[in-house]
Amino acid sequence: MECLVADKQNFHKSCFRCHHCGSQLSLGNYASLHGKIYCKPHFKQLFKSKGNYDEGFGHKQQPGFKL
Repeated sequence: MECLVADKQNFHKSCFRCHHCGSQLSLGNYASLHGKIYCKPHFKQLFKSKGNYDEGFGHKQQPGFKL
């Protein structure tokens, strides 16, 4: 089986899918946050609108931490 490494994680090529919609991804069309992998359109839809990716994901920003 062909394996991919993305965001310091190993994936079977067929298992490398968007956490939100399940579409199959490639190394050129994904984004990740807190260990979860997303297609770029859903990453933008889910997190970019808030301006703070951590808050959009339900995480609180750490004091003194800047994106």
